[in-house]
Amino acid sequence: MGESVAEATITSWLKEVGDTIELDEAIVEIATDKVDSEVPSEVEGVLVERLFNVDDVVEVGQTLAIIETDAAGTVDEDATPAAKEAPAPTPAEVKEQALEPIAAVEQTVAAAVTEIKSSPSGKFYSPLVKNIAQKEGISLDELEALNGTGKDGRVTKNDILGYIENRSNGGVAKPAVKTETPQPKQAAAPKVTPITVSGEDEIVEMTRMGKLVSKHMVDSVQTSAHVQSFIEIDVTNIVKWRDKVKNAFLEREGEKLTFTPIFMQAVAATIKKFPLINISVQGDSIIKKKNINLGMAAALPDGNLIVPVIKNADQLNLVGMTRQVNDLANRARANQLKPDEIQDGTYTVTNVGSFGSIMGTPIINQPQVAILALGTIRKMPAVIETLDGDFIGIRHKMFVSHSYDHRVVNGALGGMFIKSLKETLEAWDAHQDF
Repeated sequence: MGESVAEATITSWLKEVGDTIELDEAIVEIATDKVDSEVPSEVEGVLVERLFNVDDVVEVGQTLAIIETDAAGTVDEDATPAAKEAPAPTPAEVKEQALEPIAAVEQTVAAAVTEIKSSPSGKFYSPLVKNIAQKEGISLDELEALNGTGKDGRVTKNDILGYIENRSNGGVAKPAVKTETPQPKQAAAPKVTPITVSGEDEIVEMTRMGKLVSKHMVDSVQTSAHVQSFIEIDVTNIVKWRDKVKNAFLEREGEKLTFTPIFMQAVAATIKKFPLINISVQGDSIIKKKNINLGMAAALPDGNLIVPVIKNADQLNLVGMTRQVNDLANRARANQLKPDEIQDGTYTVTNVGSFGSIMGTPIINQPQVAILALGTIRKMPAVIETLDGDFIGIRHKMFVSHSYDHRVVNGALGGMFIKSLKETLEAWDAHQDF
């Protein structure tokens, strides 16, 4: 599902228990905050059990269903009579055998954990800490006296292992009693004023994707220190060139030439000049991304946004970029994107101009550190400098908004990036071929 996806919601089961399943046949439909997709079977066999229901949220790595295969059930012709006569296991037996190791582990852990009763002081001890304490003969009183370094003074694995090591080396006979220190008062949570709903109002439940996108946006604002820079770009040469070649481009390449691939190609080239825009932050470390994978925000029919990713965008010429942009945009609107086509983006571009906006202040798509918003192209009166002097003319201009994470991208880098992008676009050769 990609490194940034931790869970998915089951939206529909395509197979019932007892159904025969072919290799690569879709079994279940799932949805993340980015895309809906089908999960194909990796084996042939019969569906024995579905372990989750529709609308259940499943973590990546969990088992969705049990499929009985005949890979281990074939009997050689030269086998002994006893082997030939042995009946094939039923689906229920297969399921029971598959779950036996899991049940044994659960029982072992449960037995170890229940030996340590609930803490009289109300402290929380994780099952791992309880299990270690049980194996090492550490009493509940000793646990109670341990100074925990975890959140809210919680005893962690390292705390208890350190205590065991000191005890075995004769360093301590018993843990020091934790002294109570006054905790600073936390600010009270902001009071939410209830909204008055009249009989004429309509209450509409947010969609699953809407809820996830909403959370993703709030998390991004709380994670990154957002700063914006703006610049105006004269794209007259690009507009004239596109008007001149778009019909020939469509006839020769079979693709409609829009402004988006032109801008995406220029953005990829600019990122190559400023690689510190193409990074992510992990704790106190900066991860410099080797590939330039451009996210392209696309609007869905229901009003939500999705961000398909153009992988290795700096390696595409204009024709290749146009094919990628058109294909991803069309399949995004048809809800046909695959999970890997919305993963691993390193920088995002959103076209707010498609809605008539002259500029915008987009929210960074985590874990990236910057996002570019393209405003609408407008005819504007402008001062044109020539060798014979200055005069006023009609030019095609647009604003570009650059939002970046001020924790790692300072104003100089953020500003130089869009200044270089402006120079690239304004230097467009209106007489070139495609």
